[in-house]
Amino acid sequence: MKSIISDKLKVMSQSCPSLKRFLFFSFLLIPGALLLLLVSFSAPSYRMGKLKYSGGGDWYADRTALPNLIAFCNANLKTNFFPEESVVEVGGKEIFGFPFVYMTGHGNVQFSDQEAKNLRQYLIGGGFLHIDDNYGLDKFIRPQMKKVFPELSFVELPSNHAIYNQKFKFAGGLPKIHEHDNKRPQGFALIYKGRVVCYYTFECDLGNGWEDFGTYPEDTQETRSKALKMGANLVQYALTQ
Repeated sequence: MKSIISDKLKVMSQSCPSLKRFLFFSFLLIPGALLLLLVSFSAPSYRMGKLKYSGGGDWYADRTALPNLIAFCNANLKTNFFPEESVVEVGGKEIFGFPFVYMTGHGNVQFSDQEAKNLRQYLIGGGFLHIDDNYGLDKFIRPQMKKVFPELSFVELPSNHAIYNQKFKFAGGLPKIHEHDNKRPQGFALIYKGRVVCYYTFECDLGNGWEDFGTYPEDTQETRSKALKMGANLVQYALTQ
């Protein structure tokens, strides 16, 4: 079993430049013990992180979202994520051990200069950040990401972008999961040297759709399925772009 997992990850790293860069960057920046864990290819192979930030916003929102997304990806994409999420801090060195990091919340976000620098190093080195506006995050996160990438601005991705055309196809682009202001859902990206390093879902509440069914009265199985499939597309894209 261990050799099979090893062979699969080797093939993935050869065919996926983003993952290959991520593994190389990890070798340079993360502690030896963590690196040994990352490249040992024992099951599970990697973890999904939830970003903990300062400022007072509820970074811990959508408590059941990531475990459900992980289970869906492991079942449908044949990924090998650890079944539970891990909390990672913006300024911590542990972030370099995560190929996919999720951020959500409703309120204020504050990155220190050190945190902004650390997050930038993670992202340009092969990492991927999904920011999910849980309604109310927009006015706080945009200036903070400007501290991380002052030279970049969020651009809306067209519906024919590869991120909407992975294993699951979304001809209309980002699906609408929860309604707030009767506005259309939008998927924005920060693109660094041709690579999407950050994807920002706005007026969508994608993470709410990953939570346990019945968490919200308006939930439907169809909407939840769309949310999980779109989330799986993000993970697949992050690992293969």
